Order: sequence, then C-alpha cells, then structure tokens
Amino acid sequence: MIRAAEEDYARPVTRLALRLLALTAVRPSELRGAQWDEFEDLNGSEPLWRIPAWRMKGDADRKDELHGDHLVPITPQALAVLRAVWPLTGEGPLVFPSNRHAHRPMSENAIGYLLNRAGYHGHHVPHGFRAAFSTIMNEWAEREGKEHDRKVIDLMLAHVPTGKVEGAYNRAAYMPRRRELAMAWADMLSDGLSAPSVLLDLPAKAMGPQSRRRVLPPVDIEFRFPTRRRSSAKIIAR
Repeated sequence: MIRAAEEDYARPVTRLALRLLALTAVRPSELRGAQWDEFEDLNGSEPLWRIPAWRMKGDADRKDELHGDHLVPITPQALAVLRAVWPLTGEGPLVFPSNRHAHRPMSENAIGYLLNRAGYHGHHVPHGFRAAFSTIMNEWAEREGKEHDRKVIDLMLAHVPTGKVEGAYNRAAYMPRRRELAMAWADMLSDGLSAPSVLLDLPAKAMGPQSRRRVLPPVDIEFRFPTRRRSSAKIIAR
C-alpha cells in the first residue's frame, strides 16, 4: 500500500509525510503540525521527537500536565525521512508545510487523497496506521515480546489513561524498550520500500518533455542537522 501510494503523483513533501506517519504511528494532526524544533538529538545516538502536550489529543489535564509531552523515538528509517525532507522545508518552522503557505501545516486531506488515488479508498485512512501498529505489534509481542510490551505499545500510541492516578504516570517510561519496538516496526514496514531520498525525484504530476521541474539535491553523507532553539509559538493545524 505504501509503495503504491508513493508511486502515485504527489508532492514529495506529501510522500515523505505518509512515510513518517506510517513509521511513527502518531495521529495525522500531530504529524501535520510537526515543527523542526520539536526534534532532539538528530545528530546523536538517541534521536527523539518531543510532541508538546498542547498539540496532543486529550483533556485539559493532559495539556496542562508538566510531563504531558509525547516522546516518539526516531528510528534510522524515520531519520532518513527527516534528512530527505530537510532540503525542502528545513528553512521554515514546519516539517510538512502547506504548498501555498509555509507557516501553515499541509492540508489535512493531502495524505488521505494520496491513499485514495492509489486505490485504497474505503480500505485505509491516515489514522489507520495507528490501528495497524497496535494490532501488528501486539501480535508480535505475544510471540516474541516481553511482559510489559502491551503497556509499552499503549505508551507509544499516547493513549490517555482514564484514571486520575494513572494520568500522572511517567510518559518517558520504558524508553529503551520503546526504541526496540519502534525498530522492529520500522524494519517490518520498510522491507521492500525505496529510500526516502528516492521520493524526491518522483513527479508531483504528469510532465511533458519540456518540463522545467527542478529537483533539489539531497543532503550529503556529512550533513548535520543544525541545533534549533525550541520556539514557544503555537502553530495550530487547521
């Protein structure tokens, strides 16, 4: 499904957004609003996406909670997506901005329309990657996992506990195991897929022989993400 969608006509940013959505199993609204300054240690050994609490789904308690940020371990496959999209959007605040307005998130329909055009209308929606992750990784955990993997998978999906006592749990818990599960998922998902940098060369629409389309070169092997100070600005996904 991912391969079919990526081979269809779309902006490179949309293709790369689809890939990162599948790899991270975050909510589509959280992906669309992703800001470059939310990513930590991209040049280090434990890269992380810290989605601030105010951007997360949940009640007021979650949004006001001191440790309410959602922590998403970044796998090598997800890091490759960020490296691929950097030449396109790295100068702005948003990882996946609108095609017309650099300070607005991409359309909430862009990824869904891409899946529909690829033939998956009525079969899969962007939010469906979360259900796929939950089902497949819980089945995997029954065969090969550890005692607390179901709890870890819930943490990775940022499921909000219903009890007030549970609501104060440590959202950074089990991070080493979360990285291991994220790697297992990324390895399964990426098998047979092109490198994210290849998606930069695919056309956004049918082109004639005299097309003037210019493809930006990918970052080189020595590329290092610049350090960014976290912004306090709130860019609301609409």
